[in-house]
Amino acid sequence: MCLQNGTELALSREASGYFSGHVAGAAAGARYRFRLDDESTTFPDPASRFQPEGPHGSSEIVDPTTFAWEDDDWPGLSLTGQVLYEMHIGTFTPEGTWLSAAKALERLKDLGITAIEMMPVAEFPGGFGWGYDGVDLFAPSHLYGTPDDLRRFVARAHALGLGVILDVVYNHFGPDGCYLKSFAPDYFTQKYKTEWGDAVNFDGENAAGAREFMIANAQYWIAEFHFDGLRLDATQTIHDSSNPHILACISEAAREAAGERKILMVAENEEQHAALARSPAAGGCGIDALWNDDFHHSALVAMTGHNAAYYSDYAGSPQEFISAAKYGYLFQGQYYAWQDQKRGLPAFDLDPAQFIVFLENHDQVANSAAGLRLHQLTSPGLMRAFTALMLLLPGTPMLFQGQEFQSSKPFLYFADHRGKLGQAVTEGRRKFLAQFPHLTSAEWKPASPSDPQSFEDCKLDWREFASHLPAVALHRDLLALRRSDPVFRTQKTRAIDGAVLGPEAFLLRFFGDEGDDRLLFINYGRDLNYASIAEPLLSPPADRSWQILWSSEAVAYGGSGIAPFETGDGLHIPGHAALVLSPAHS
Repeated sequence: MCLQNGTELALSREASGYFSGHVAGAAAGARYRFRLDDESTTFPDPASRFQPEGPHGSSEIVDPTTFAWEDDDWPGLSLTGQVLYEMHIGTFTPEGTWLSAAKALERLKDLGITAIEMMPVAEFPGGFGWGYDGVDLFAPSHLYGTPDDLRRFVARAHALGLGVILDVVYNHFGPDGCYLKSFAPDYFTQKYKTEWGDAVNFDGENAAGAREFMIANAQYWIAEFHFDGLRLDATQTIHDSSNPHILACISEAAREAAGERKILMVAENEEQHAALARSPAAGGCGIDALWNDDFHHSALVAMTGHNAAYYSDYAGSPQEFISAAKYGYLFQGQYYAWQDQKRGLPAFDLDPAQFIVFLENHDQVANSAAGLRLHQLTSPGLMRAFTALMLLLPGTPMLFQGQEFQSSKPFLYFADHRGKLGQAVTEGRRKFLAQFPHLTSAEWKPASPSDPQSFEDCKLDWREFASHLPAVALHRDLLALRRSDPVFRTQKTRAIDGAVLGPEAFLLRFFGDEGDDRLLFINYGRDLNYASIAEPLLSPPADRSWQILWSSEAVAYGGSGIAPFETGDGLHIPGHAALVLSPAHS
């Protein structure tokens, strides 16, 4: 071990294979590196708590006990009732720091957000990036501030009543600045492949070290930074044939680290393996909730009319949205033509809240290639209507930063890799986007991921929060309705049904107590006028009639005005709109 002052200390080998030593007088702020065997090269600590000069620089000692937490009464997060907000710290504010982001949290609280989902912050190379190529998993990125600045962000969120969950990447390490293999090649395996590099060795020879590393990391974020849970990235590439599975071990360890605090464990799983969200006793991994790509894909097809590439198995039909509302995933084991194989597993036993539903996230906005927001790809009316659907479904809704005020800023793929690695990343991105036919034309000039301007262009302009008032009002009112309405807020299991009303229209009936039901109409086609509708879900409770509770056509949201639902000529369902009805005594 090499200290900043030039002192070198020989470490002793333990029976477990690790090396350790006692450094007299070492204190927070001191920097150090490791020399392996007789090599002249020194390396940063792979488990460093801070890399003030980036992943290639020296590691810094951090004392996690000196921060004065004041959230002893904070209970943590339970799944029911949450509204998530995905945030990238580097682009959330012009400054791109935890301290500047903390100052903007109050407006999210006022909007109706309940929890932040922070994109990965583990130390990564370069001056900007998404964070999914982290290499020092215990070191919060120096680009955003100090470790205590991150603690201040979480503390501020808790003071406002907001939870914070952290996106973590346990399926691979980034390609630049990861020195784990120099310490022990057994952290990795050639048995499995990932799209991004060597797979982590969770079940091969000498896998105990990698398992312990990831389990300790999960506990670290919960215990030392008071995060309220973790979002586990791309779990389909976390390969483990062990019993218990590493994801079950991570989930259990994270909850142990939280003590009496409740935490949320969320997983992204492209293969849609519902078992992840079941308890270990039921053969699952104890994950609380799963991202639901199916809902997003159907919505995008319906809102834009395009279904190329991985959208090709979706029609954006009314029945798809009814099924998503009732059952979560659309693919639960059927054949999936895009991949020429079956996709998913049965998920009928999962609660509605266990499905995270969204219209935007970091991947899907960036995959428009130009980083366009969904409101820029569809009509204003459809954006309002599907926002209402997403925010009123019994699933757990998630907004992507800036969505609440229809930000004009793109969200591109950016990664500060240079030289041959940068060229390889750019080419890989180009090949990925080539699955969309319109992005292969000669006129298309994609932004370079390594261009600093790609990063700068993505920073939110918070002046738009004040100037895009109709969009803010739409989200604020819908979240208030979701929070206050006795039917929408329950997220009860099997308390919803639906009916197709036309090629681009459907209704959902949310069943309340004692006939206190709600109807939600979504019409993404033209105006519909019916003398009558032969559909029992439209029938009002006994001795009551339907009245309009909320409409996306309100002038305050940029709509054309709220027309009566029931007239002397029959029923009117406005086009490109959402309509909520509640029963009233006749």
